[in-house]
Amino acid sequence: MSGPSSDAASRENPWRSHAARIRSIVPESPGVQTYELEFEEVLVRDSYRFAAGQFNMLYLPGIGEAAISVSSNPADRSSLAHTVRAVGNVTDALARLGLGGQVFVRGPFGTPWPVTDVIDRNVVIVAGGLGLASQRAAILFLMAERACRSVTVLHGAKRPEGLLYGREYDAWRAAGVAVHTIVNEADASWSGPVGLVTDLLTDALRDPSATTILCCGPDPMMVGVAKAAIGRGVAADDVFLSLERNMACAVAHCGLCQFGPLFVCRDGPVLPYERIADLMRIPQM
Repeated sequence: MSGPSSDAASRENPWRSHAARIRSIVPESPGVQTYELEFEEVLVRDSYRFAAGQFNMLYLPGIGEAAISVSSNPADRSSLAHTVRAVGNVTDALARLGLGGQVFVRGPFGTPWPVTDVIDRNVVIVAGGLGLASQRAAILFLMAERACRSVTVLHGAKRPEGLLYGREYDAWRAAGVAVHTIVNEADASWSGPVGLVTDLLTDALRDPSATTILCCGPDPMMVGVAKAAIGRGVAADDVFLSLERNMACAVAHCGLCQFGPLFVCRDGPVLPYERIADLMRIPQM
């Protein structure tokens, strides 16, 4: 069955949402779960499209909406996943839903990771905590397409239990992805490195001029990664950051995600560091 893509539909009527049911729930870390959704309408299910790095607005009637990155493979039409931390009214309510629970989906929105522009390049994906959620879509896409020279994942968290998707690392490595993890605070179970995710960059940047950085996490961490990568020879326009701001409408209408002259929901969330470097220097921008 054919029909207009969901991305085209969201441009035509960005306020329209579609009912979906929770098909599976996978615990990832304390307070974080991955929800696999399935649209109730077959036409929507067959026509929905998204790109790695984009987000949806998940709506629960009577409670509200939350902007959540899509964490599944954009090439896999059978799955639509969102990895969510329960930290507010909407996400707390979502965490109380079980299998079969109804969620309304509006989107997709935003700019994607440049995963189609990395032919014959080394892609280094740097994630802090929950930042890996939007990057999982990019990892799965790059694993399937095999268009780039190499993929390296550097994932840092405050403590070991904050590392995401640990059950998938073996499959990622089997597909040729180099996966390296680090934590700020070790416990008795941890035998890996302790420190900041930027500590892992040195070994990952073996050919800086042919490297593209995809980074998502807290602002100070992303700025640190960008500066370290550029300092080692990566071009500023080959460093991409995914910003997290309060995106309440997703169409640059409410103004809550304004970032200087930009609106993160429309112009981001993925932006080249070169474009936003000056804005990132301004506290609380």
